Amino acid sequence: MKLNRIILASASPRRKELLQQIDIQFECMVSNEEEIITSENPAEVVEELSKQKAMNVAKQCNEEFDLIIGADTVVAYNNKILGKPADRQDAIETIRMLQSDKHQVCTGVTLVLKDKIITFHEKTDVYVYPISDDLIEKYVDTKECMDKAGSYAIQGRFARYIRRIEGDYNNVVGLPVSAIVRRLTEEGLDI
Repeated sequence: MKLNRIILASASPRRKELLQQIDIQFECMVSNEEEIITSENPAEVVEELSKQKAMNVAKQCNEEFDLIIGADTVVAYNNKILGKPADRQDAIETIRMLQSDKHQVCTGVTLVLKDKIITFHEKTDVYVYPISDDLIEKYVDTKECMDKAGSYAIQGRFARYIRRIEGDYNNVVGLPVSAIVRRLTEEGLDI
């Protein structure tokens, strides 16, 4: 079955780019409800938030859609969720913590179809090289990190500090598009 009206429940430029990259025609609509978190587990949090976003957009559409894609991404270190930095010092401290170590990026995805809701998450391990305090400060001064969970953008200047990843790169950017396509294909849907 061909999906015609696909809605991304997000205004994220990175998520838009990832869907455009795999040649999906879609429109964007943002959830207008406050997000409620009932867990501290990163995988549970992102699944819960992706579902809230997707279901709110589904209500706004009055069932005039074929597919709604909701997503939420967090960066976690030692199973603790790291938000966007509050200020320059917070960004420096976060990167200082992540350097020379491994952390996870977890994205929850909810696919709302006419007759089914599919929610899952993808996790990617990210390994960061050692970074001197001077280089951390220079990176933070670019301000690239200020609106990013975990205080960095893997697709930006911070790429020079990534030692390796285990998992889906696109998941770290913000949307595991291959996992979405696989799930929909399993349902017999042509995206």
